[in-house]
Amino acid sequence: MKPVASPVPKHLGLILDGNRRFAKKLMMKPWKGHEWGARKVEKLFTWVRDLGIKELTLYSFSIQNMNRPKKEFNYLMTLFRKEFKDLLNDKRVMKEGIKINIIGRIHLLPKDIYDLFQEIMEKTKDNNNYIINFAIAYGGREEVVDAVMKLSQDVKDGKVDANKINEEIFQNYLYTTDEPDLIIRTGGAHRTSNFLIWQSSYSEYFFFEKTWPEFEKEDLIEAVEDYCQRERRFGK
Repeated sequence: MKPVASPVPKHLGLILDGNRRFAKKLMMKPWKGHEWGARKVEKLFTWVRDLGIKELTLYSFSIQNMNRPKKEFNYLMTLFRKEFKDLLNDKRVMKEGIKINIIGRIHLLPKDIYDLFQEIMEKTKDNNNYIINFAIAYGGREEVVDAVMKLSQDVKDGKVDANKINEEIFQNYLYTTDEPDLIIRTGGAHRTSNFLIWQSSYSEYFFFEKTWPEFEKEDLIEAVEDYCQRERRFGK
């Protein structure tokens, strides 16, 4: 593999779209595609590490997905239990210094999954070589609303002076303050779908027609190389 142009994005966001359509192509139950998607995520961890990307945010399950049919929802919850238990017990996570965050309204999920998420975040909180953020039960508008509510409470309690609120102060109330340099969306749609609406204000986007289970390392390299050729003005 030839070297990728630099500098590569420090923080990569991914909208993992197309799992169900991929399953339908194979004439499987739609929700079975999520298993294929989970296997691809495992490969992705190695790919981003090889490219020198230090932070990854995965749009894994939106707050709107909470309304999926009960059979599919339960299937997804079972998949989350398995994958995150495996991650919790994976010795490579601590050996490689991977910090894992789960962002979103995770209190709406089954309690055992919520507890599992808390356990893995607590275990990895001091790791600082790589960061992986899973956006689960997540919505960008909902994140802003939750931030406003927390900030309003602190103003009411006298912890924050309302006259001194600025972007920096507000941002500290979000689930995550880190801003992705590049966001990739698979599945053919050319929209952001309520993903990191505050943090992505100056992110570069790359869209793939391929569904997420069809995504390969060569596609990631293509997107990163394209990113490296772009001039980022940040409104200047």
